[in-house]
Amino acid sequence: MSLPFLPGNNFDRKLGSEKFHKSHFFDICNDQQMQTGPHRPGIGGVTIPGQVIPPKHSSYPTGEGTNAPAWVAYDRQVLSFKAYYQEGVTERHDEQYRIRNCKLYFYLEDDSIQVVEPVVKNAGMPQGTIIRRHRIPKPAPLDDQYFTVEDFNIGKELVLYGKKFKLCDGDEFTKNFLYKLGVRVGDPSDIPGNPYTKLREDQEKDMQPLRPYERSDNGRKWRDLDRQVLRFDAYWDDTESMFGDRRELTLHYYLADDTVEVLEKIPKNSGRHKFPCFLARARLPKNAPLPLLRPGEHTTRTLLNVFGDGGVDARYILDSLKTGAVYDDFYTDADLTIGGTINVYGRQIILTNCDGFSRDYYTRTFGVEKFDPIKYKADRPRPMPRPIPPYSGFGGEEDTLSNCMSLIPKAAGRDFIKFMEKDRNGLDSHVLRFVAKIDNDSPIDTTRKIIISYYLSDDTMSFYEPPARNNGIIAGDFMERRRLKKLHDWDNMDGTADFYTAKDLYVGARCVFNKFKFVIVDCDEYVLRYMENNADEFPQANIAVIMNKVINAVKDQEKGIKEAFIGSDSQQNGVVPYSAFRAQLQNLGVLSEHEIITVGRWYSVRAPDEVDMKTVVAIAQEKLKKGAFENFDLLMDACRTSDESNEKVLPRQEFRSIFLSFKAPVPQDVYSLLEQEFMVDGTIKYPEFIARINYRTNPVQMVQYQQAIKVRCCSGERNVSGVTEVNYKALMEGLFPAAKKV
Repeated sequence: MSLPFLPGNNFDRKLGSEKFHKSHFFDICNDQQMQTGPHRPGIGGVTIPGQVIPPKHSSYPTGEGTNAPAWVAYDRQVLSFKAYYQEGVTERHDEQYRIRNCKLYFYLEDDSIQVVEPVVKNAGMPQGTIIRRHRIPKPAPLDDQYFTVEDFNIGKELVLYGKKFKLCDGDEFTKNFLYKLGVRVGDPSDIPGNPYTKLREDQEKDMQPLRPYERSDNGRKWRDLDRQVLRFDAYWDDTESMFGDRRELTLHYYLADDTVEVLEKIPKNSGRHKFPCFLARARLPKNAPLPLLRPGEHTTRTLLNVFGDGGVDARYILDSLKTGAVYDDFYTDADLTIGGTINVYGRQIILTNCDGFSRDYYTRTFGVEKFDPIKYKADRPRPMPRPIPPYSGFGGEEDTLSNCMSLIPKAAGRDFIKFMEKDRNGLDSHVLRFVAKIDNDSPIDTTRKIIISYYLSDDTMSFYEPPARNNGIIAGDFMERRRLKKLHDWDNMDGTADFYTAKDLYVGARCVFNKFKFVIVDCDEYVLRYMENNADEFPQANIAVIMNKVINAVKDQEKGIKEAFIGSDSQQNGVVPYSAFRAQLQNLGVLSEHEIITVGRWYSVRAPDEVDMKTVVAIAQEKLKKGAFENFDLLMDACRTSDESNEKVLPRQEFRSIFLSFKAPVPQDVYSLLEQEFMVDGTIKYPEFIARINYRTNPVQMVQYQQAIKVRCCSGERNVSGVTEVNYKALMEGLFPAAKKV
């Protein structure tokens, strides 16, 4: 007897509950709002009468590691079972049922099931995928639920859409997975045999051919030798006929079916139609052309009349001995040799050569090792020398030469890759400038200075004469820009002339340009730096080569050279003026003027350049202000975020990455100088760095930005436009290392 539903006589079911939310009426599915339907729970998520519980997926025990969902943790993991089902047969009297073997797959990621039946030859029924992959509901009355991993085990029977499947076995992964789930895996069993399959096998064994067929198996030859072709060069001498000539041919022998194809090489302007197929692909008989055979004389099979006179009651059998058969002798790969003659329907073709594959094939198959080609064509006559006219004066010499090489003039080629590499790039002009004087006996020409510009991008040279007071000569271009040939190849116009290159120009070199004799007396700073940076290309600036020449020239002269340097060292500090150093090296007689300059620059005494940080900061603030950069606070916050220990410093590379990420318009050379100013033990003091470049809080008077700072200061290089003093002690240690050890 139940208590009356009165206060004090019942229990409060909400006692201890913490959730009192009201379930929502609408949900979003495929970006569309719709009602939740019968799955909507009650207040606080409590199940109410009439609520449809959604089907659950497989539940897996949680272990160590991340709690990833099943569609992530079990992606591409499948349980595979061997199964069968019995299908009743009511249409036949000789069988009552059939056993259908199949493979059942359970996908762990979404509890979907797929059933596949292996294809059997001549089964007479549709096979393959019996049930496509999807979630399958359980049979009634549990049709509101779906199969999960708990329903699968070896030995169980599953009913899928009215078909009862028996799980007989599973693969190794399936057994291990079920064992780890705590399932007691059943013992595997054999799939029972199908009576109808056994009946069909017995019938096939009893079937015998009614007459003996010839067994012809060319499939293996096709599989092994398909797309393998022997290629021979050949010719057909047709000079005996009227208007005949020698025809060059190419013979292809297909190993897969022993067929032959002959193609003709039709030269240009031969007067023949361009029809290259000389013989279509087919088997080539040796005794062609063959006589015409009567109908029935050449057949694949021969019949023998055993009984009867040819009427209806006659009996015939196949002639296995092939008596009276007509045999045709065809060319095979064993008949093709270099120097051999092939009969192509009355035309005698001679094989002259073969390709590499054919040689390997004959060496491997027949053991042939000699493949000397046959020479059947006379040597080409030596071409007559083509006279090259002199330079016309229009364009360059390459243009005149190209006009003589073809009927239609073509522009001279250009090394585009070299042009892209050696073209002007910022401050790197790739132009070598020298100062030269005319080398003759004229007193007027000896006072003239010519500026020679050598362009590395296309190896051209230009000559400019600067103005000079009261010399009576008009300043301007002395010679237009072009490539210049050396004196010994001045009249060479066949394209093999020897032109001047960059390594032929150096201080002290004597050159002849357009039959004018010049001596190079000076060069600019860029030339000296470029040659020293590319010392492998310029031996005049290679200090290792120069020092070897000096060492070989000063053997057993250490005392005299040292006394000469000490005599020029007035302050006795190991330094001599460059003039005395130059005079001493000139006395050796083995070095050019450029080599003396290279040695002097190498052992020169230079004072380090000082950098005005106020100017550097002013340049940085000017660039930031013109670029409208205002993110100083964000830059500081980013640095503080990376500075976890709050030490007010950051590693150099890390600060550079943060600074570059804000895309501040500060030149690279200016940033490098600021980085050196605020660097301590490989770290950057970022608060001081940012505060110094902040033009809002710490403005600095603006100055004119000079790009020369990049060359002199940022890269650490020094101003060496002129050498004034040379450290001769370092030079002596390099020349006489044995004396240094003593």
